[in-house]
Amino acid sequence: MHPIERLRYVARASGAPQSALVQETAAALASFSSDPQGLVTACRRIVSRQPTSGPLLWFAARVLTAGDPANEIWVAAGEVQADRTGAALAHALPDDATVTVLGWPDEISDALPRRGDIEVLAVDTRGEASGFVSRLWQADLEATDVAQQGLGAAVAASDLVLLESPAIGPDAFLSVSGARAAAAVARHAGVPVWLVGGVGRLLPTRMFDGLRSRVERGADPWDGDDEFVPLDLVDRVVGTRGPETVAEALTRIDCPIAPELFRGDVF
Repeated sequence: MHPIERLRYVARASGAPQSALVQETAAALASFSSDPQGLVTACRRIVSRQPTSGPLLWFAARVLTAGDPANEIWVAAGEVQADRTGAALAHALPDDATVTVLGWPDEISDALPRRGDIEVLAVDTRGEASGFVSRLWQADLEATDVAQQGLGAAVAASDLVLLESPAIGPDAFLSVSGARAAAAVARHAGVPVWLVGGVGRLLPTRMFDGLRSRVERGADPWDGDDEFVPLDLVDRVVGTRGPETVAEALTRIDCPIAPELFRGDVF
């Protein structure tokens, strides 16, 4: 595939897993590594077309701020490819737990089939839960497709709520619509909330604010597929090291500041 065509593919592939987006982006950007201006333009185009992807923003910032962009493309892509968050989550889940999950999250769906003792209540937020439940059945897990109006009841009946985020900032995170309600009900019911976010999803304030500004330019917040949720509704953040306190997780923010990715934006 020609680099420009590959670039267009990445820009369109909004439903692809985050790791796949980064790998496709790496392949597309490799041809621009000796063209600094072309590299900036290509990175800006990709992150503007995938405004909810923290890993793509992290990846582009790593490449643009590196002394050797050609090498950094593959180093950063390799870190995403080697992300073991799913395995860490599977290991940390409490035995025989009932967990509530929203939609069809990437890393959570990697973790749950590794555990045969977990019961899953999958809340249908984007019409994806039935497919997710079918996959869990194939892995011999007990799983139930819950209509969106049953979100509160599912959370109250759970031992744990698992939310996933493509972008986590110092005081908020982006997640599928319904995540804020799920976290709030869980807090009221005394059910712990774990936020799952692997490599490239923790962003510093300036980068997270830039991402947030782009996302919030779209539809009214009550009409969007995603929403921002206060981080103080979360009990643990799960990354490659397993569950950590929010404060501990935030010390692992490693995304550099790359203002050129938001040129023309309020930054």
